[in-house]
Amino acid sequence: MTTVQTRPAAAGDRRRWQALAVCLVAGFMTLLDSSIVNVALPSMERGLGADAADVSWVVSGYALTFGLALVPAGRLGDVRGRRAAFLFGLALFTVTSVACGLAPSSGWLVVFRLLQGAASGIVAPQTTGLIQQMFQGADRARAFGMLGSVVGVSTAVGPPAGGLLIQAFGVDDGWRWVFYVNLPIGVAAFCAALRLLPRTPVAEKRREGADLMGVLLLGAGVLALMLPLVQEQQWTGRTKWTLMPVAALLLAAFWRWERRQGKRGNDPLIDLDLFSLRSFTLGVLLNLVYFGGFTTVFFIYTLYLQNGLGYGALAAGLASLPFAIGSAAGAALGGRLVVRHGRKLVVVGLAGVAVGLLAVIGTVQLLQGPGAAWAAALPLLLAGVGSGVTISPNTTLTLTRVPVRRAGAAAGILVTAQRIGSAAGIAAVGAVYFAHLANHGTSTRALQLGLLTAVGIILVALVLALADLRERQTHPEPPMGDGPAPEPAERTPSKA
Repeated sequence: MTTVQTRPAAAGDRRRWQALAVCLVAGFMTLLDSSIVNVALPSMERGLGADAADVSWVVSGYALTFGLALVPAGRLGDVRGRRAAFLFGLALFTVTSVACGLAPSSGWLVVFRLLQGAASGIVAPQTTGLIQQMFQGADRARAFGMLGSVVGVSTAVGPPAGGLLIQAFGVDDGWRWVFYVNLPIGVAAFCAALRLLPRTPVAEKRREGADLMGVLLLGAGVLALMLPLVQEQQWTGRTKWTLMPVAALLLAAFWRWERRQGKRGNDPLIDLDLFSLRSFTLGVLLNLVYFGGFTTVFFIYTLYLQNGLGYGALAAGLASLPFAIGSAAGAALGGRLVVRHGRKLVVVGLAGVAVGLLAVIGTVQLLQGPGAAWAAALPLLLAGVGSGVTISPNTTLTLTRVPVRRAGAAAGILVTAQRIGSAAGIAAVGAVYFAHLANHGTSTRALQLGLLTAVGIILVALVLALADLRERQTHPEPPMGDGPAPEPAERTPSKA
């Protein structure tokens, strides 16, 4: 009797982990495309005759549409079904990847790249929402640990993967294979997702109205906020920063509109009650600040290796592998320990990243030459472990009390914070790096100042984590349970 009951449970458990693997493969592929193209930009310039503005939009356009799609796509998955939204986003991403590879001109490449970024933004919140839906308690923490590994590794492994493809297929057409490689992976992941991904439970899958005004206000606000950040190097002058107060006004109008929607009993794009959860609010803020420091490291480090030390694309990419290896190990460790240690892990991780990057700064100062990158491998490994121990537990802690019905929208907010933080960090750190390079021409010093700026941003995240840790000691929250977060009470229309 026991055997008969256990086998279906074991089969169901195995199916959940297989479904998670499909989600992680898709997530890895979409996140990889945000960094793999960096080393392929010279190949695009040569193969297509693209100018600086075109290749800039290949990078920044992807980030822009990725960020714009996240929250509406997360909400769409919550309401219409995460499985369907995931499959649509994955199919669109695969098709647009092939279109990018076939692009006959730089203009068409930019158009297809914008669509590819939007598809990536559709996939990302579904992955997190499906984890919330499929797992509970310690299993959910472990699943988020694996997701954290994917986030860290995909960012760091992009440059070496791009370098290998350029090396294999040549400088003129190697950039096309950066996109073609997504076709077999995307088709295999789509077929597996059709078979393995669970459908949204009937009780959860509600036909709620679309908040079109909320989508427009949020989209316009995020666009006005991100445009000057992603185009900081290309749009000269200070006029671009006038979009910042416009963004503030649009986002304030969005917040007020969402409050009004809630009071009227309508279903908003974002349930602002999520921000009453301390764990969610702080986790989103930590994500924003930490990604402002973390993702900038590879931006200036690969530039320094190629332009300052004369490394090729492959060698520059391989130099970042220690960070990727450390990040995978740290995220797996963090996923296992977060239930027991909570926010303490995030503090330890942030400290590890800061110490590792400071050691990189010291290494390039002592060894100002081609051997500096290999000597920096150990400090980068330490920083990678710290990054994994930061991202994975912070994701778990941020989303653990979010109601499953709101998981997609909450994930959209979390990843939007990552994208805005990354864009802002690259703008700030890039400004420091390029300003010193233009005024003094010393690439080693420019790298050191850029990394110091990144460390400063990470230390701000560390202060936030320490403040939260102290607050938890004074006013502790209940420990992480094994069940999903409770659903909020249904709204009733106002009688006013």
